[in-house]
Amino acid sequence: MPPPERVPAPGVSAVTPIEELLTRGELTVRGRIAEASNAVLLCTVAYEGRSAECVYKPVKGERPLWDFPDGNLARRERAAYLVSEATGWGLVPTTVLRDGPYGEGMVQHWIDAGEQPEPQLLALVEGEEAGEGWKAVALAEVGEGRTALLVHADDPRLRRLAVLDAVINNGDRKGGHLLPAPDGRLYGIDHGVTFHSEDKLRTLLWGWAGEPLTGEARSVLTSLEAQLAEDAPLTTRLAELITPAELAAVRARVALLLRSGTHPKPSGQWPSIPWPPV
Repeated sequence: MPPPERVPAPGVSAVTPIEELLTRGELTVRGRIAEASNAVLLCTVAYEGRSAECVYKPVKGERPLWDFPDGNLARRERAAYLVSEATGWGLVPTTVLRDGPYGEGMVQHWIDAGEQPEPQLLALVEGEEAGEGWKAVALAEVGEGRTALLVHADDPRLRRLAVLDAVINNGDRKGGHLLPAPDGRLYGIDHGVTFHSEDKLRTLLWGWAGEPLTGEARSVLTSLEAQLAEDAPLTTRLAELITPAELAAVRARVALLLRSGTHPKPSGQWPSIPWPPV
């Protein structure tokens, strides 16, 4: 599959129509996504004759995390969106922070995956070789003493997402957090466990670990490094959402990626694959 065209970064000061809708519109709760570990409410939002579906995650519905004592999931979700927009890749659905029926929370544009066929992104295969078009992640137990090789597609959309996850230190990149859209774009969702100042990267997208970054990725990271300078607009907005130590760690991770020129490898100090993986 050819790499998707890069979406020009709108700049962190720009407000898109969908962002305005999500921020200013009236939220109406339609139901709850029961399988979510925190409160996730399916809503509609309406403003000046426009409407859309969205998810609303109120801070009051978050379960405390012992290893993420600072801030909250909602603010980290918004921060992940801002960094994604700064890359120009548009990998995270439009996400805002606002008051809702149950107080402050994250509101994110609902992406309808539709029913169109999508090339498989993750698989378990026999043997120890990933095969053409796939990247190996790890051996997985599949029952009765048998193992299979967990692989993901050698897909440029996933590779972009792997770079973003390395920047935001995503501690929970599961298969169920990959959302193909009808227009061929791929989104990542559920970014509440991100931006820790310590290495927490847990993902199913380890297939490029240790491999050189693409030229596109290096260019994006160079731009991102400049956008994270002191008093830059992106820095100012992130400082409202994450701690100073977390913001400093973002800068350090970007600098390390540029210095190494490679995708990161598992540190060995933390489980490298989230559980459950879907």
